[in-house]
Amino acid sequence: MTDTIDERARELGLYVLETGATVRAAAERFGVSKSTVHKDLTERLERADRLLWLRVRVVLDRNKAERHLRGGEATRRRYERIRD
Repeated sequence: MTDTIDERARELGLYVLETGATVRAAAERFGVSKSTVHKDLTERLERADRLLWLRVRVVLDRNKAERHLRGGEATRRRYERIRD
């Protein structure tokens, strides 16, 4: 079972690294919960492939720093639809 979980963590890590996807987008793509993706990328991947984990951390940190911008943009679009 551990091999399967570690392999999923590696696949998620490669996907996030290649696409810059958010945790939410990766969860949707792989059909798992956001909590599973987060745990895979922050805990399991570190144990399974530390070098990949270090590279994925950069993407996760960037996404976290930008999330307030994405949220603000979504709110702006929502209110523009209401006004129109």
